[in-house]
Amino acid sequence: MLSRQQDTLFLTKKLDQEPCQDIIFRSKLPDIVIPNHLPLTDYVFQRFSGDGDSTATCLIDSATGRIFTYANVQINSQRVAAGIHRLGIRRRDTVMLLLPNSPEFAFSFLAVAYLGAVTTTANPLYTQAEIARQANASAANMIITKQCYVNKLIHLQNDGVLIVCVDDENGTVSLGEGCVSFTELTRADETELSKPEISPDDTVAIPYSSGTTGLPKGVMITHKGLVTSIAQKVDGENPNLNFTGDDVIICFLPMFHTYAFNALILSAMRTGAAVLIVPRFELTLVMELIQRYKVTVVPVVPPVVLAFVKSQETERYDLSSVRMMISGAATLRKELEEAVLLKFPNAIFGQVRLGYFLYKLSSSLSRKFSYFLYKLKCKK
Repeated sequence: MLSRQQDTLFLTKKLDQEPCQDIIFRSKLPDIVIPNHLPLTDYVFQRFSGDGDSTATCLIDSATGRIFTYANVQINSQRVAAGIHRLGIRRRDTVMLLLPNSPEFAFSFLAVAYLGAVTTTANPLYTQAEIARQANASAANMIITKQCYVNKLIHLQNDGVLIVCVDDENGTVSLGEGCVSFTELTRADETELSKPEISPDDTVAIPYSSGTTGLPKGVMITHKGLVTSIAQKVDGENPNLNFTGDDVIICFLPMFHTYAFNALILSAMRTGAAVLIVPRFELTLVMELIQRYKVTVVPVVPPVVLAFVKSQETERYDLSSVRMMISGAATLRKELEEAVLLKFPNAIFGQVRLGYFLYKLSSSLSRKFSYFLYKLKCKK
């Protein structure tokens, strides 16, 4: 035992004395410029800060038919930022989003980021105890939700957490005692709010992983980290995800998960694409929306692929507009990949490789090369 300890000590000293040499593995892709000195919202809307066409469609709400241009999204986000600032939210405070897929989810996230505060997202179907645990762990000062979930938040409200309720799809909301209407936030005067100083190392989001062991754990993601993650996917001459300003990207995957909001919503906004927001996955509705809005990109998970493959209804809809399908969150058998491409004749299909969407990395580790704008030669 003593001899082993001496050998270990000698090896440690030897390594300390030897000069450290960095070993850098270069990608086959060309280098990209990552403007990670910018706050997240400045980076996402950078192309619209000059001569970009801010009248282009940014968000489409499939539930109501509402359409928001990039100008609409920016002004609504800044108004919500002014509104929550007026309610007491300051830089580095935490706001929880307990919402289904909706434009209000995007407005809220962008507003919190613009203000220099922190967003934590949670599944609206969580139990009262699960919500309370995440809210307490992330030190949430405010929760933006819908009236139907307020009954899970009574104890948090009694502890001083402010509750904001989003209107229902018909434009009405019955506010509970002590709750604030989200509509009030959108009516705030954005000119009253001076843009705060934000450091690239400031935390912008605290997502919680489902956890392979134990309870879910939060991870602090900075503005710099999220900007870098998005840039690695959609920036440069040969982007990892070849989204364009002509794309219509359907989003029925849950926006409270980083797959949907980071890899899809924020990445789409960076490229000027339109995002069709769907509250939940319903196969017939999704196919109808693909046909109606000429959807070009369909992000999926393996159970959704299986639903497409098994359905006999796909022949009733025109799915020819889809040029790309992105599968993540779990691996997919080759047979299913080949089978689903028969349903989408003009689409390429790729899976996230090692794509566990590790929150500490803000996104997936690597992706299949079929997404790239220019194809690369690979060893077989």
